[in-house]
Amino acid sequence: MMNELMKYVESQNLTDREYPEFKAGDTITVNYKIREGNKERIQAFKGIVIQISGHQLERTFTVRKISNGIGVERIFPMNSPFIDSIKVEKRGLVRRARIFYLRGLSGKSARIKEKTIIKK
Repeated sequence: MMNELMKYVESQNLTDREYPEFKAGDTITVNYKIREGNKERIQAFKGIVIQISGHQLERTFTVRKISNGIGVERIFPMNSPFIDSIKVEKRGLVRRARIFYLRGLSGKSARIKEKTIIKK
């Protein structure tokens, strides 16, 4: 009974938006709606995806960028109504699903190799 009720609530709250496929190591730009007072604007947050966690309704992803020499991380819920769009800038070549080791690196060592895609 409880499980059926949870499935019903989740199905009511799921958004039918399609985002591009991305994974940890990819550089993405998230256009996020920000409300200040009665005004609303869209702000771009461009960075590297560190992790994707959760499933279905509770799915989130963490994006990290360097702003004025300081690392900034932001967690976005995948089903958030405030996400306007997501654009994949670069595909990263990493072996892990969670790349927290980037937090300890800076400068050139913090770069991620780009995956080259060969089209026929």
